[in-house]
Amino acid sequence: MDYQYLAHAQTIDNYTLSSMMDDYGNDVWNYAYFLTKSTEQADELSQEVFIRAYSGITHFRGECSLKTWLLTITRNKTFTYRKSRFFRSSLWGETLPIHTEQVNTSQGEMKPEKWVHPSAEAEAISREHVHEIWDIIMALPDKFRELLLLHLKYELTTGEIAEMLGISAGTVKSRLSRAKAKVRKQWEERSE
Repeated sequence: MDYQYLAHAQTIDNYTLSSMMDDYGNDVWNYAYFLTKSTEQADELSQEVFIRAYSGITHFRGECSLKTWLLTITRNKTFTYRKSRFFRSSLWGETLPIHTEQVNTSQGEMKPEKWVHPSAEAEAISREHVHEIWDIIMALPDKFRELLLLHLKYELTTGEIAEMLGISAGTVKSRLSRAKAKVRKQWEERSE
């Protein structure tokens, strides 16, 4: 569904809200879970995000995608939640795919190669590697961990991440580069 018309909306109807929840509910919940590491808190925050979107649609100006706007609300709600309540940590329980093989496109961009159906053994090994990589990512400082999640899981552009976090695009690029280098170094140390 194209949500560009919402940039000028004063209200949204229940059908549109339901569609937004269907289209972006998993992204919002996963991001809330990433930030809180709690299923209960992610459930609560996800509901609050969509209530905020429903009641505050006039704040959506269409300058970013609806997904970016909802993730920004999620981030803000989470930080408000952290300040107002006792915040408990738990282990990350979900694995997220990371594409490691890349090919050059005609424009010179690096794009993930399409997956080929691996054998059961290769798939099990790959899953184990993904767990290990996300363990490394989750041990990084927040500023690196969050950037990698937004970049790898939600596929936000450098500009979208910069706007969402209120930092420059150059800072995003620099931190992403440093974060990837840290993950690569720790991965190589584990593999030795």
